[in-house]
Parts: sequence; C-alpha cells; structure tokens
Amino acid sequence: MAERSALVVRLEAVRKDYGDVVVTHAVDGVDFTLRAGEFAALMGPSGSGKSTLLNLIGLLDRPTAGRVLLGGADTADLDDAALTRRRAREIGFVFQFHHLLPAFTALENVMLPGMADRGRQDPSLRDRATELLRRVGLADRLRHRSNALSGGQQQRVAIARALAMDPPLVLADEPTGNLDTGSADEVFALLREINRERGTAFLVVTHDRRMADRCDRIVELVDGRIVADSANA
Repeated sequence: MAERSALVVRLEAVRKDYGDVVVTHAVDGVDFTLRAGEFAALMGPSGSGKSTLLNLIGLLDRPTAGRVLLGGADTADLDDAALTRRRAREIGFVFQFHHLLPAFTALENVMLPGMADRGRQDPSLRDRATELLRRVGLADRLRHRSNALSGGQQQRVAIARALAMDPPLVLADEPTGNLDTGSADEVFALLREINRERGTAFLVVTHDRRMADRCDRIVELVDGRIVADSANA
C-alpha cells in the first residue's frame, strides 16, 4: 500500500452560498480535518448541509469562500479537468442508491473507474476488479449483471468500485439507508474492515445513531455549521 499523508482532507472556513437576492448559507464557515485511517460519521437533520459538505469535500462542487485541501494541497486553483482527475484518483464514493450500470456485469462496473482514468481496458484492471470483488465476498458473482444481484450484493459491488483506484478517502452518503437491517450490518462491517486493513479514511453520512455509534468519531452539522465533533469511547 502506498504511503499516504496523515492529513487526508482539511477544510478551512469553508462556506457555500446559494441564491442571489435571498442568500442561503448551505455550509457556513466550516473547519474540518480527516486523517488517514479515521472512520467518521457525519450526522444532522435534513437540510443541515450534509450533502453539500460531502460534495465540497468530494470536489463535486466549489466553495463560495474558504479552502479545501486534499492530501495537504489546496484545490482552489485547479481547473475542472484537474479537479476531475484528483477526484477520480483520490476519492471513492458510495451512495445510498448504488448507481451501477444495469447492462454491465459486476466485474465491468468495478473496472469502470480505471478504464475512465486510463482511457482503455487492460488486464491489470480486470485483475484488480476481480480481487476487489473477491474481497467483498462476490467472487462467484463476477459475470452477473448488476440488476440480477440483491440490494446488499449491489452495494458490495459499489464499495468495490469505490476502491478501484485505491483512494485514500471514501465518502459514503447513507450507504446502508436502502438496505434491510441484516444487509446494512454486513455492509457497514465490510466498510470498517476495509478501513482497518487498508488505512482508508471514511466519512459516512448517516441518520442511524446505531451505525454512528460504531464509528470512531461523530461530527454533527446543524444549519451548515459543525455543532459537535467528538470521539466515540
């Protein structure tokens, strides 16, 4: 595993505004850091700015003010193409709805990030995807189309896809919110195993206090501001 900076992401006085006449501060002066190997939960009521904050950290959106540093490097001066490359290579995403391509097999879905980055398919991408699917317990489902898999299996494919570029950071937005309790527990346990084995940092948005209590740290957001940030005992 490649050596990684202890600091994965840092936000400095980050603000995101929407609207011209009536301005809404969706994220309002947030300072936040996440280090390698941390597994943090992001909680807050609906409309508190969780998704906006995740989009800013994930370089899907730019802040109105403040700085977003990834791996210690400021991202402010990167153009859209450079942001896309950084995002693809350094950040994995897992969503509540897996967003797999239904016409593709599990193996093909996991290969997609590498193919997009390299602009071609090669044997190393297939080997990497095969190993990741084995790691998430789907070695016998490589050739299955994603729409032939159960909800829990589809989310496992999504996790493998998020890890395809071996990113130092994975952002997960309600990754168990669409699963039954048993499947949710299995998926969450898998995320924690990957975190501990690979030192991958995770920031997980969840409304489930039971899940949050199994994280190392809970960050609470209200009205676009962090109101609590505490380590779990």
